[in-house]
Parts: sequence; structure tokens; C-alpha cells
Amino acid sequence: MKLSRYKRSSTFSYAFGATLIFELLKTYHSNITRVFLRPTQKRGEDLKKLLSELHHYNIDIVESTKAFNILGAKDSCLAIAEFNKPTTALVSTPETPHIVLVNPSDSGNLGTIIRTAVALGFSNLAIITPAVDHFDPKTIRASMGAIFHINIATFASFEEYLQSCNGSQPRTLYAFMLDQQSQLLTEIKPTDRNYALIFGNEATGLPESFANYAQPVFIPQSPIIDSLNLAVAASIGMYHFSTVSTAR
Repeated sequence: MKLSRYKRSSTFSYAFGATLIFELLKTYHSNITRVFLRPTQKRGEDLKKLLSELHHYNIDIVESTKAFNILGAKDSCLAIAEFNKPTTALVSTPETPHIVLVNPSDSGNLGTIIRTAVALGFSNLAIITPAVDHFDPKTIRASMGAIFHINIATFASFEEYLQSCNGSQPRTLYAFMLDQQSQLLTEIKPTDRNYALIFGNEATGLPESFANYAQPVFIPQSPIIDSLNLAVAASIGMYHFSTVSTAR
């Protein structure tokens, strides 16, 4: 297989660093095609453990400084895993809440949201395109490998998401946006987990039309600032819902 930098159209991607590779091994070890190591690096305990795991799964190990140069790895990166992108589908049962991101544009924000979602027990993420590539190595790095522990599906529109994932029991939709009908987040106390939390683009937020079929939600904040960072707002929203939902 020819070595080349990641492109969105690629069928494969890269996980930079031992920490991410360990997370990848836990869920998609069969997707890993090969792992690159720096030839001159000192092999500490973490690397020895990684090599043991790779040998266990018969994964090719290639020692190559050139690979790190071609892929643009930092000097601190000592291992890179090349893997085929896994395909996942959302679970749409009433017991599985969804996070919906409409046109996210920043890989750092997306990776942070994925990491927080997994930490708080959310395992299904819908992304409405156009959007940043969730398999971009930057997104994978920002997620600290959490991306390998969550179901992600992309949809061309929010309507397509609803048609595909609303299930037999329509979800309660909560749209985080400013609207005359917005309800304070602290006042919302869902009685089940059959809901979807919807967040908009970093620059434009959600279109006003979302208030027509979702409950607008507002995170109380000081008027001194205009808005919260998307990853921060999503983290606050997910934390609130993860602690107040009564049906587990």
C-alpha cells in the first residue's frame, strides 16, 4: 500500500501516538493495516506493551523515519497506525439518546465533543453535512481516541436524520439556540432518554427553523460575552442531561 498523507476521500486514516493506537486496538484492531515506528526511539514500557499487542494481532510493524516525515508527524510522535475507516450506524432505541451536530466546521471542537460524549455515556452522534471530517487525524487526536468508542453517522440534512433515526417513538428534540421560546437548560428535566440534543455551527448556530420542531434551549450566561464555544456549550448540555435523566 502506497504511503500518502490523509485525504477526506481516502478509505483509510491515521492515529498518531501510542495512546490513540491503544484505543483503536480495543475496538477495531482488525482495521489496522500497519503501524509505523521511529527506528531510533527508546523502547520504554508503553512501547513494549504496544508492540506486544501488535504482535498478538499479527499487525505489520514498519520502522521508518520517512513515514513520519511524509505524514507530517511531530517529533514527539513515536508511533502511527494506519487503519481502514470503520462504518458505524446509530442505535435508535428509546433508551439511546443522540447528539446531533449541524455543520460543525472545526476538527478540534468535534474531537472534544466526541471525547466528552463518550465520557458522559453518549454513544450515538449524528453529523449533518457539510461538516468537518470526523476521520481527519486532527479530529481523532482531539478526541484522544474516544472516536473509536462511539457510533457516528453523517446525513445530508436534518430531515434525513429524522427519517432514519427517529424510531417507532419520536424523540424529544432539544435545539440549543436563542429564540423567544427558549427554555433555560437548568429548567429542563427529561423523564427518559429518548431525546436528541442539537447543536449548530460554530459561526452561525442553528437556523431559526429548528424552533418549529424542537424545544429551543438556552444556557444561562453573562451578557458580557456573545456566545459560548461550541465544544463548551455541547459539554454543558450533555452533562446536564446525563445527570438529570431518570431512566438509565
